[in-house]
Amino acid sequence: MNGATDPTNGGSTATSGIALAGDNLKITTAAWERFAAGDDSVQGVRPEILMSWYRCREEYEVDPGLEKAPAASEDSSHTIDNDVVFAELGGLATTAATEVDGLDGIVTVADPDGRILASWGSRRILHLAADSNLAPWSTWSEWATGTNGMGTALESHRPIMVRGPEHWCRGFHPWVCAGVAVRDVVTQDPLAVLNISCWRTPLSDDVLPWLRKVAAATEAKLRQRAYDSGAMLAASITDARVPPGTPLAAVDPAGKVVLANSEAAVLLGTPADTPAYAPAHRWTPQLPTLPRLARRAVERARQDPHWTGVTQVFVPFLGTPISVAVRPVFAATRVIGLLMAFGSPDDQPPFGGSSGDPLLASPPPPPRSFPARVVALRDDRWVLLDPREIRYAEADHNNVWLTSDQGRLLSATRGLDRLERQLEDKGFLRVHRRFLVNLGRIREIERGFKGTLLLCTDSRAHETVPVARRHAPYLRQALGL
Repeated sequence: MNGATDPTNGGSTATSGIALAGDNLKITTAAWERFAAGDDSVQGVRPEILMSWYRCREEYEVDPGLEKAPAASEDSSHTIDNDVVFAELGGLATTAATEVDGLDGIVTVADPDGRILASWGSRRILHLAADSNLAPWSTWSEWATGTNGMGTALESHRPIMVRGPEHWCRGFHPWVCAGVAVRDVVTQDPLAVLNISCWRTPLSDDVLPWLRKVAAATEAKLRQRAYDSGAMLAASITDARVPPGTPLAAVDPAGKVVLANSEAAVLLGTPADTPAYAPAHRWTPQLPTLPRLARRAVERARQDPHWTGVTQVFVPFLGTPISVAVRPVFAATRVIGLLMAFGSPDDQPPFGGSSGDPLLASPPPPPRSFPARVVALRDDRWVLLDPREIRYAEADHNNVWLTSDQGRLLSATRGLDRLERQLEDKGFLRVHRRFLVNLGRIREIERGFKGTLLLCTDSRAHETVPVARRHAPYLRQALGL
C-alpha cells in the first residue's frame, strides 16, 4: 500500500503525516488501541466517533486490522429517487475542488449500501485511494469497513468528519474524510452519500458547511417531488372503487397519512378529509403497526406491481383487530404510497387482493428483544442502564437524553422512534412527540391548564413530563384510569 499502513514508516499505526494537532493525534491513537483491545473506558474521543466504534466492535464485528475495503455485491437495487440523487451528487462532486478551499483529495458518490459508484480526483490521489479500495465497486458501509466518512454518514443525520485514527480500521488511518448522506424526505432512509477524502493532509473547515449545503439543496428537490407525489396519492382516493361508507385512507411509504375520509379518520386518530401533501405536514396514525405494514407492502409492490393484499391491524380506539385491504399507488414505475380500506370482509377484498397473501396475512414478527441493558454515554464513558432505571426519554432533534437514576445521559440510540421500538415491551409509552415515559416510574398525575396532563416521575424534584392531548386517551387506557 505504498507504505500507507506500515507502522514503521514514520510513526505508530501509520498515522504520522496527517496534519492534525500532535497531542490530539496521540490521544486518539491511544484510545483507539485500547478500545480495539476491548476497553470501554477511553478519553478524548468525540461522542459520534465513540458510538461508531461501539457499533463496529459490538454489533458489526469489523476487524480493526482491515487494510482494504471489501468488494461490493453485484446485487443492489435502486429506486428512481436513488438515481435522481446519484445524478445530482455526481454533478456537484465535480465542483468540489473549486467550492472547497485547498482541496487535494478524492470525491466519491456511494449508494445507500456504501457501494462507491463513482470517484473524482487527481491521478495521484486516485492511485493512492486504489490501494485502500477507495474506488468504485467497493463497499464502505460501517458494517463492512468500520468508521469512515461514507459509512458513518449513512448512520448519521448530519455531515460527519473522520480524522486519521478515528477510522475503525488501521489501514485507513492515513486518511481524513468527510461525508454526508442525502435522505428520502418521506421515509428518512438514506438514498446516497457524498464523501471527500484526503491522504495525510487535513480537510478544510469549509468542507462540512459545503456538504451540508449540498445535502439540503438535493433534499429540497426531493421535497418538491414528494409534495407532488402526495397530491397524486390524495387524488387516488377519488378513483378507488370501494363500497360507500368504507373507511379509506391514502398512506405514504413511511405509514404517514396523506388523506383519510371521515370513517378512516376515526380509526386512525387523524383529521378527516384534510389533505397533507408535504411530508412534514402528514399525519401520524394512532396505529402502532401501520408504519411496519406500509414498508412491507411497498417492498412487495416494488417486486410485483400488480400485487394487492389483505391483513389485520389492531385498532386501540376499538380495542380489537380489524381487516385492512392494501393497494399500492404508482407514479409511472415508482411506488408513491398505498390505499388502505379498513373493516372490509376478508372474503371480499375491495381492491381485488387475495386474503391469503403470505406477506400480509401472516402475523407480524414478534417485537425485537431489547438487550438487558440500555447503552448511554456520560462524557467518554459508556453507561449500561437497566430499563427500569430510566424514568423518561426526551428527544433533542436526533439525540435522545435519558433521565435516569444515574443522572441525565445521552442515549447511544439515535432517534426517539428507534428507542421507542426498542423499549416497546419494557413498559414505556410515547406521551408526546418529544417524550417517552416509563409507566412504572409515574408517581403522580397533575392537571394543567385547560385539562392538560403532566406526569410526575420524581415528586421530590417535581420532575414532570407533558402529555400531548392526542396521547392522553392511550395513557389513561395504559394506566387503567
